[in-house]
Amino acid sequence: MHFQDLPARVAEVRERIAAAVARGGHAQQVTIVAVTKTHGPEAVRAAWDAGLRDVGENRVQEALRKMECVDVPVRWHLIGHLQRNKVKALDHFALVHSIDSARLADAVNAYGLARGRAVEALVQVNVVGEATKGGFAPDEWAAEAERFTARAGISVVGVMTMAPLAADEAMLRRVFQGARSARELFVAAGHPAYALSMGMSNDFEVAVEEGATMVRLGTILFGARDT
Repeated sequence: MHFQDLPARVAEVRERIAAAVARGGHAQQVTIVAVTKTHGPEAVRAAWDAGLRDVGENRVQEALRKMECVDVPVRWHLIGHLQRNKVKALDHFALVHSIDSARLADAVNAYGLARGRAVEALVQVNVVGEATKGGFAPDEWAAEAERFTARAGISVVGVMTMAPLAADEAMLRRVFQGARSARELFVAAGHPAYALSMGMSNDFEVAVEEGATMVRLGTILFGARDT
């Protein structure tokens, strides 16, 4: 049986999340997005059997291949960078986490308008200006919150961020607090923006303490990824 220890891992993660919610004091509900990239379709089925209903994939093509092989109704999340020429693939995803530039936002908006239904999306923010990551810088957040109100083809349901890989706790909190501030700006501008997607296997507890409503977990659930 593939991933036979997954139910126990999920139970442990849920306990750790609950403790982090209590420490943080935000009283939020937290959704686990099971990141199955580089694992086969069996990881998706195992996640479903372990009680997880949300699955995240980084790449459109890999996700579409798995969707053809999976017979359980998970909610698919696109958590990686989306190329503008692949916006039509968003029909297959419940949520895209990574609107990371104005050009991509315009492409997704046009697609949402053309299909007659807004794309549910998170705006990616780059709190500390990492050159290797996309996303809107802090000095852009207020203006972008206003600009997105004119993009009727996108429903901004929240904000996503990633912390630097080698970040210490102080840096993690700086990044996650920044993302929370960004979400508040989008709420103030009139967007639904209820979601805060932040935290991965190595830092999800700090993210939850800082208010994360979605955590993107791969290694801690499925073990080391295939090469």
